[in-house]
Amino acid sequence: MTSNPYTTLATRVLAGDTLSAGDVLPLLADDADVMDVLHAAYQVRKAKWGRRVAIHIINNAQNGHCPEDCHYCAQSKPSEAPIESYGMKPESEIIAEAKRAHEAGAFRYCMVFSGRGPSPTKVKRLADLIKKVKETVPIEVCVSAGLLDEAAARTLKEAGLDRLNHNLNTAESRYASICTSHTYQDRLNTLRSAQAAHLPICSGMIVGMGESHEEVVEVAMALRDNGAVSIPINFLIPIEGTVMADQYRLTPAYCLKVLSVYRLLNPHAELRAAAGREYHLRQLQALALYPANSLFMDGYLNTRGLSPQATIQMIQDAGFEVDSPYAMADLLASYEVASTGEAPLPLVDYKQHSHLHPTVS
Repeated sequence: MTSNPYTTLATRVLAGDTLSAGDVLPLLADDADVMDVLHAAYQVRKAKWGRRVAIHIINNAQNGHCPEDCHYCAQSKPSEAPIESYGMKPESEIIAEAKRAHEAGAFRYCMVFSGRGPSPTKVKRLADLIKKVKETVPIEVCVSAGLLDEAAARTLKEAGLDRLNHNLNTAESRYASICTSHTYQDRLNTLRSAQAAHLPICSGMIVGMGESHEEVVEVAMALRDNGAVSIPINFLIPIEGTVMADQYRLTPAYCLKVLSVYRLLNPHAELRAAAGREYHLRQLQALALYPANSLFMDGYLNTRGLSPQATIQMIQDAGFEVDSPYAMADLLASYEVASTGEAPLPLVDYKQHSHLHPTVS
């Protein structure tokens, strides 16, 4: 039996070492065995996070009408994607969705507002909304609202915001190729504004926009250096109508390697397998739980994902557990009843005539 060449990396991380780019770049190579890479990452994930999985649910609280030209985004100015555009949802709708997220087993409720960044008036409105959600629902709240200065970050922090999301998305050297209406430095400044306001940072990457292995690692290290406590790894969904609609270069094995590298470089961060998980990992989705300790559930901003029931079932089948006050069995039963109005289906569900004779009308 050959030994795993990557276990020494996990041992070093668990001993408190900080890995370098040179340490982890070999894990992204085509000839790196994906199971060996996953095993190394899992040693760190298990030691730091056990077998718990934090569920996040997104509320696309304001959609479209964005002046920015981010090439990957269905809401951006140049996008011709057939999305429903609308202004900020009513407070009652947002709070109702927060309650629904909590009852679905979500640990964190993520409200996303399209646009370059909020005006002072809108910052106050967001602060009032955060207070209402926190007073009404026992759930952690994260907000993504574009570019923010320190004053805005402090206002949201004082309102009770648990975490601010603002993704770096790609490496600094590549940023101008995916967006020209703002810069990498603008995004970095937002993260630093949150830090100055003592607001925990959620920031990640979109993989699959033409970046090199070195750039993947560069972003992971930038997030580590800037204190990201939560890191969502998105895999580009090539949405028709966007500038990057023809991008499709990812394999399930490569996506798993990226997640593993991020786990080894950011052992203390909550690592999330985010948008594009279903599209790119396909039948290997459950393996993402070996480096990642968090998932999005119930879809993303403008694209649907695996159903909540299927997501919880996948977590359970892989031997993990949802970080929720509700038992896994109760969550699964509630989803079944909510979707069908009936008790769960029996294990043996017989084929009907139309299944046995699909070509006979």
